[in-house]
Amino acid sequence: MSRIGKKEIVLPAGVSVTVNPSSVEVKGPKGQLSFPLFPEVQVAVDNNEVRVTRSGAGSAKNAAALHGLVRAYIANMVVGVTEGYTKTLEIVGTGWNAKPSGQGIEMQIGFCHTVKCMPPEGVTVECPNPTTITVSGIDKQAVGQFAANIRRVRPPEPYKGKGIRYSDEFVRRKAGKSLT
Repeated sequence: MSRIGKKEIVLPAGVSVTVNPSSVEVKGPKGQLSFPLFPEVQVAVDNNEVRVTRSGAGSAKNAAALHGLVRAYIANMVVGVTEGYTKTLEIVGTGWNAKPSGQGIEMQIGFCHTVKCMPPEGVTVECPNPTTITVSGIDKQAVGQFAANIRRVRPPEPYKGKGIRYSDEFVRRKAGKSLT
């Protein structure tokens, strides 16, 4: 049995969870999210607590994996509709910057052209200063994936450290050529 799946999810005030035969919907002050249910797990809501249990359908190995996955996903949705998620990226490089362009951002990061990135629905992008990009939204997966897509445009390189990195990321530097 999954250790994470055994834990109950306590619902804060203002959050409601609706269990349909094929999906789970979470509504809160910041919005609404849904997640499809698998036949191997069951979700029950009582007294502001959500419990995820295995239903016995399907293989035991698959049910154990989905048990923890569904519980973690529902817990992430509850946090998303109450607090939201934010990822901060930094641009390191001389003359490299980003600026808002409509709904998305436009980056000048050492290419001969500007790179434009448009966020998916439900994700917002801000540039508080030219070298910082803030990605925020209620869906943890969408925020993380869009931040990873921005980072993938120009990942940090190990010699000078130039590139786009997460604000809490440490880039291990390599020594350059030496003349000895």
